[in-house]
Amino acid sequence: MLLILWFVVPSVFADASIFLYHRFGEDRHSSTNVRIEQFESHLQLLADEQFQVWPLKCIVDALQGGRTVPHNVVAITVDDAYLSVYQEAYPRLKARGWPFTVFVSTEPVDQKLKGFMTWDQMREMSRNGVTFANHGVTHRHLLKRLSGEALKAWQVRMLWEIETAQKRLRDELGVTVKFFAYPFGEFDESLANLVAAEGYIGFGQQSGPVGVHADFRALPRFPFSEAYAGLTAFRQKARTVELPVVKVDPWNPKLLGAQIPRLTLTLERQIKRASEIRCHVTGQGLAKIDWLRDDFTELTVEARKTLPLGRSRYNCTVPAGGGRYHWYSHLWITMEQ
Repeated sequence: MLLILWFVVPSVFADASIFLYHRFGEDRHSSTNVRIEQFESHLQLLADEQFQVWPLKCIVDALQGGRTVPHNVVAITVDDAYLSVYQEAYPRLKARGWPFTVFVSTEPVDQKLKGFMTWDQMREMSRNGVTFANHGVTHRHLLKRLSGEALKAWQVRMLWEIETAQKRLRDELGVTVKFFAYPFGEFDESLANLVAAEGYIGFGQQSGPVGVHADFRALPRFPFSEAYAGLTAFRQKARTVELPVVKVDPWNPKLLGAQIPRLTLTLERQIKRASEIRCHVTGQGLAKIDWLRDDFTELTVEARKTLPLGRSRYNCTVPAGGGRYHWYSHLWITMEQ
């Protein structure tokens, strides 16, 4: 069994980082793959710097219950249930006694597609402390409506995606935890509200730590792939702290038609070095920032150019002292009108 060492609790709540991987050692899929040497270096850094690897559920339970966690807690998650998870990641994590969670799209597994794990392999992993959770049935772009599909029909299809996958996971693996990872990390307010109404905790792919201001409709995770898996960046993301954002306007990431969205962030309190905040726009560089309050608790963030179709992010960071950074990331999904 995996050893779950998560008992130490300090007096002050600290933030946790949730990592996201997809493939391991599958070089032909570089956009979703980490090389084996990269993954091993990540694990070694966590061990050398005495991070605690918690089960994902323990972090969520602490957040929901207002309980404290140590300052050096991380969780490891993997999306899609590719075969390399079983062949490469599982043995390495098992050897260290570290828990992790795999979000499974059930259709490829049921169809026994090449390159995906089998239910038997997942049952073996489950017996050894690995957690499995819901990634939908088909792994389609859930925000895209079918031709002529009305809102109600779309909602019915979304419920089918979520509940059918949950039933398969329950039947095959005994899964009871209600966690849902959005395929491609894509969600809008309608889908996020539906997920929450059904009693699920949602997980995205926007970067950032989780803390007391977490929105359980779409908790952030730090995704890693070959181009973004360097050890310096990994260490920085493992040590991030939450930017204390209490209001986001607009929260809904969906944009209809190309535009330059203006994001307003309201902070719970003034933080040190707030004036040094920098926000990067995917593929563009630095965004424009305007402070709306003299006490540095409300600001707007705006790209300098129109966002392209598909996924973009505003990634905002500010030094938090001790080599750490506050971090907040906002997802945008630009769709054709």
